[in-house]
Amino acid sequence: MSKLAVIALGGNAIIRGDEKGTIEEQYKNSSDTIRNLIYLLKEGYNLVISHGNGPQVGNILMRNDAGEIMYDIPQMPLDICVADSQGGIGYMLERMLRNILKEEGINKQVVTIVTQAVVSKDDPAFENYTKRIGKLYTGEQAGELARNKGWTFKESPKKKGMWRRVVPSPQPVEIINERIIKELVEKGIIVIAAGGGGVPVYYDNQGMLQGVEAVIDKDMASSLLATRIGAGEFYILTDVPYVYSGFGTENEKVLEFLNKETIEKLIEEKAFGEGNMLPKIKAALQFVEKGGKKSVITEASKLEDRRFGTRITLK
Repeated sequence: MSKLAVIALGGNAIIRGDEKGTIEEQYKNSSDTIRNLIYLLKEGYNLVISHGNGPQVGNILMRNDAGEIMYDIPQMPLDICVADSQGGIGYMLERMLRNILKEEGINKQVVTIVTQAVVSKDDPAFENYTKRIGKLYTGEQAGELARNKGWTFKESPKKKGMWRRVVPSPQPVEIINERIIKELVEKGIIVIAAGGGGVPVYYDNQGMLQGVEAVIDKDMASSLLATRIGAGEFYILTDVPYVYSGFGTENEKVLEFLNKETIEKLIEEKAFGEGNMLPKIKAALQFVEKGGKKSVITEASKLEDRRFGTRITLK
């Protein structure tokens, strides 16, 4: 469906970097971001919207810690925390979107799906924990938690002497309910799905789904979903209007158009930030490699102005 687009909202769509993250701030940011998508609906697009959840899951984990320490409330595993964040953020986005649709006179239904994403239990990420989550701990606290809970920690690159829990970040291989999502969007229903990369699950030896302590990259999961439902376009909305090589350096350069050959060369030259832009570039490239028409990486407020945004195609 060439008029089907998957929109992956970055974390800043809901909580800005300089904010506390109050519910009032999150409602305003969500509303402001969603308004930028309305022109796509007016142009006849069907939409699937995904979203990040990093700050929210971090807050949930800290509430876990506080509840255990102060009230002896058992901690919930990471898959449950991701599901919690999907439900809360999905509700918020859906309510804001429904109100905006009413203001614009657009007759569209919206549904939020708490989405599971399947990973392979043999993914090499389970041998190399890289995704930092939760709060900072002293070395003594981290050691005690590692002994008592079996958690893995790495020292913070920004705050020496402080440690954060790290978990695997495996690649998604299947999106549960992808067929249902496709059927809904084919009927013109706006679907909010795959939030935070999806709830991480795997199939055990009996073929049963089990939750896993992991975090899936939101953009990679959104790219996979876009491919599986036959979307023609994939948009990643972040906090910059373009992709840059050498971002933040004196050699910074705007990249308006990228193809597979150029991207592979730039990745080899380490032109993109490992923990920020590189996963987005890989997700965008994966989409066009698997048959998507184009990917676009840009800032939400610049989406309608086609003078902005980095466009990624296969050739």
